Amino acid sequence: MKNYLLFRAWASYVLPSLLYFLVLCYAPNSSAQNAPITGTVADALGILPGVTIQIKNKSTTTTTDANGAFQITAALEDTLVFSYIGYLKVEVVVGTQTHLNILLKEDATALEEVLVNAGYYKVKDKERTGSIAKITAKDIENQPVTNVLATMQGRMAGVNITQTTGVPGGGFDIQIRGLNSVRTNGNDPLYLINGVPYSSAAIGSGLASAGLLPRPANPLNSIPPDQIESIEILKDADATAIYGSRGANGVVLITTKTGKSGQTTFDVSLSTGFGTVPRFIKLLNTAQYLEMREEAFANDGFTTLPASAYDVNGTWDRDRYTDWEEVFLGGTSERTSVTASVSGGSEQTQYRAGASFNKETSVFPGDFSYKKAAFTLSAHNVSENKKWESTFTTGYTVQDNVQPRGDLSTVARTLAPNAPALYNPDGSLNWENSTWSNPLRNLEGGYTATIYDLLANAFLSYQLTPQLALKSSIGYTKTDNLEVAAVPSTQYDPASGVGPDKSFLKKDSSLRSSWIVEPQIQYRNQWGQLRMDALVGSTFQSRSGQQFGMTGFGFSSNSLLYNMSSASTKTINIDTEDTYRYAAIFGRINLNWNEKYILNVTGRRDGSSRFGPGKQFANFGALGAAWIFSNEPLFKNQSLLSFGKLRGSYGSTGSDQIGDYQFLDSYVSTGNDYGGVIGLEPARLYNPNFGWESSQKSEVALELGFWNDRIFLTAGYYNNRSSSQLAGMPLPGTTGFASLQTNLAATVQNTGTELTLRTVNFDHKDFSWSSSLNVTFAQNKLLSFPDLASSTYQNMYVIGESLNIKKVYEFTGVDPTTGLYTFKDYNGDGLITAEEDRKKVKDFNPSYYGGLHNSVRYKQFQLDFLFQFVKQQNYTATAYFAPAGIQFQQPVSALNHWQQEGDSAPHQLYTTGANSAAMNAVSKYMDSNAVIGDASYVRLKNLSISYRLPNMLTKRFQCKLFLEGQNLLTFTNYEGADPEFKSAGFLPPLRVISGGFQLTL
Repeated sequence: MKNYLLFRAWASYVLPSLLYFLVLCYAPNSSAQNAPITGTVADALGILPGVTIQIKNKSTTTTTDANGAFQITAALEDTLVFSYIGYLKVEVVVGTQTHLNILLKEDATALEEVLVNAGYYKVKDKERTGSIAKITAKDIENQPVTNVLATMQGRMAGVNITQTTGVPGGGFDIQIRGLNSVRTNGNDPLYLINGVPYSSAAIGSGLASAGLLPRPANPLNSIPPDQIESIEILKDADATAIYGSRGANGVVLITTKTGKSGQTTFDVSLSTGFGTVPRFIKLLNTAQYLEMREEAFANDGFTTLPASAYDVNGTWDRDRYTDWEEVFLGGTSERTSVTASVSGGSEQTQYRAGASFNKETSVFPGDFSYKKAAFTLSAHNVSENKKWESTFTTGYTVQDNVQPRGDLSTVARTLAPNAPALYNPDGSLNWENSTWSNPLRNLEGGYTATIYDLLANAFLSYQLTPQLALKSSIGYTKTDNLEVAAVPSTQYDPASGVGPDKSFLKKDSSLRSSWIVEPQIQYRNQWGQLRMDALVGSTFQSRSGQQFGMTGFGFSSNSLLYNMSSASTKTINIDTEDTYRYAAIFGRINLNWNEKYILNVTGRRDGSSRFGPGKQFANFGALGAAWIFSNEPLFKNQSLLSFGKLRGSYGSTGSDQIGDYQFLDSYVSTGNDYGGVIGLEPARLYNPNFGWESSQKSEVALELGFWNDRIFLTAGYYNNRSSSQLAGMPLPGTTGFASLQTNLAATVQNTGTELTLRTVNFDHKDFSWSSSLNVTFAQNKLLSFPDLASSTYQNMYVIGESLNIKKVYEFTGVDPTTGLYTFKDYNGDGLITAEEDRKKVKDFNPSYYGGLHNSVRYKQFQLDFLFQFVKQQNYTATAYFAPAGIQFQQPVSALNHWQQEGDSAPHQLYTTGANSAAMNAVSKYMDSNAVIGDASYVRLKNLSISYRLPNMLTKRFQCKLFLEGQNLLTFTNYEGADPEFKSAGFLPPLRVISGGFQLTL
């Protein structure tokens, strides 16, 4: 009974208390119950779409929509992490809040993750052991340019880029840490678009574009800058070794834009503007010109002006003056650009589709234009279990370029200022009674180029285990180019009686396609403080090309000119096919100990079809190391040094950039009919013994961040040596061949110091200002070249000097007695000859170059500007003009000349061409150091001003108004048209101003 009473008491009082306690312990606590949290995210300029919101230490994530709004389900004790590229992370404990308004601040100096290659690996900037430079869409979108290389000028240390022409369709020269090869076509870097190699070799033979473009059309024009997310330049051995021989001259990684999860977002951008030639050469007026011509005739002993001297004998109006630079180059290039994209998706699938259209007219007189339309599509998918991942991107570009048959820059600067009017009163071309050749004849006919470009790639990945993943990258490219140059008989003076039987048409078509497959295995693991990342893969690549060029002569009518079958005579200029095969295996092991000591080992074995049996394969590799000493205990608990890293690398790369079939004995068609048969002739001797060029690269660099990286300095020194140069060895004429392809034991060295400084000068809610400075001091030197004196390169190179030199005569002034140019007689034999006296060396490599970029924000206003600077030498304006006194225009500097015995002047006496001694002196003068001078400059390369409308006015969309400029101001003592420009007779880069708006819906 007693036990029963005790049990009853326990059941009545203790058991309910115990059950209540258990309920409290195991039932969901009110503070742990999930609840929907809403809010918005913005920065100082307005709402931010695409911001990632994640519950800390959990997999639950979401992103803000186009209006910057979000919703996520979280518990009260959860912490929400807000992150967005370029901004500082924000962490907020939910607590009792149900609605959050988050303000993100820009992190101008954050060491973000840098994508080295989507198909290989990625590395955090602070942990990289190699040298990598990067610009993002934020830098690219502020520039009104059409070629991707233009976006990089002045923004990256160690990367020197110059524009070859201002005519649309032209290209750029790029050097990453100098010239490595004695071959001018052996210094191109490797371009990869989303991991797919993209050939930078010129498309077309250049036969149709000759006279308009300095070299054949540039394929990089096919890449629309507005669709690019980032561009990275890999420079040292550690960064490039995983690409083996393909990365010998550096690697340019281009990543296009992709979609982000969240609500569907529409982006539309429209801009319009104009381009003009930024500066002209100061030329003689009519009075000065006629005085020069009359003095020249007097110097040459003419007592009566010749009947053919129309400019000075009164046939042409002696009072007439025309600024021909203004007439032929003073037009305005109108520019229009439209881009649109739609993107969005879920956590598993994201997509983006984009399209753009660009059109620009010409500064030349006439109806000419360059049009480019591009379409891109990307899709990314991750399975729910996070094991499968796939990415697909594709892009298609069409270019339509209609230009005059030749560049009018030369005629604009050489035509006499009193030359006749271009047109007759009835609008027809004026031939002034056959006394001149009307320059507008070059506008008859014209040049057209149509280029179709397709690029597609897929990336697949499967996570076998948490440590092991299988990956594969597949890519395909195709470029189809058709160029036509038409020359109708209407270009000739009608008085000559020339008809369409003298018309001719040039057609040049080329097709290039390639595919690549790269299977890979990646292994990642961590044991205590040691983290390892290993990668093994292989590459299989094939590229093929076809090229066909034809000229048709003689047509029954000019209306049939563009129909090649109507030509009475046809000539095949070029008809070739080529195939290139490449295969490789590669591997990488990265070891990271305690986030302080990092070792990166890379190796690759390459195989190329461009070498003979036994020489087709070569091994390359690199070793990179870094010490993040700011993570040492000595530097903890102090605010001065926020980051410090010492890194270095050493490795070897190679090159097979020699063209296809170079080791084979090959034959070409003679094109000549002999007995009804077209024969063959030998073109190249068989030599299976030459192999890969090799380059040894080393670098050491120091990276320092101060005061939470508000000041960040990177200083690096590199030393690269290239040997076993692939070049032609000269052969005796009796062999029937000029040279034999072989490896020359020549060694080229590139050394340099690169400095980059980033600073956050002010960082407040309403005002921020950041700066970035980069400067490169580089030196190129030919260390050795056995038997150089007996080779075909004897007049091109000098041991101990740069590859980019000119051997010229040394100008010693004007003889005060004879009035003729004089030059140093090096061997003292009393004669000035090229072999013995052209010994003066002028180096055209820049002594240093770089850029200074500033970004200033005040509330909704944003100002970005970039100054580019170069210290260099170049040909002066005088080098591009004929001898003073003949029937050609001259710069005003030609007025300072010798006139009588005893005169001291920089220019010799005038001559019409009849004075052989004067003409011989002029010939040497044009090949002397007298026409080479300082071409250093500081240029306001880019300026962008934008205003983002406040949210109160645009609640459902974002709107940004902008004004952009390119090549706006140039500060220089150079007397020519443009100090950067190195292509004589071609249009210099234009000054471009553009404005528009961008909407995000």
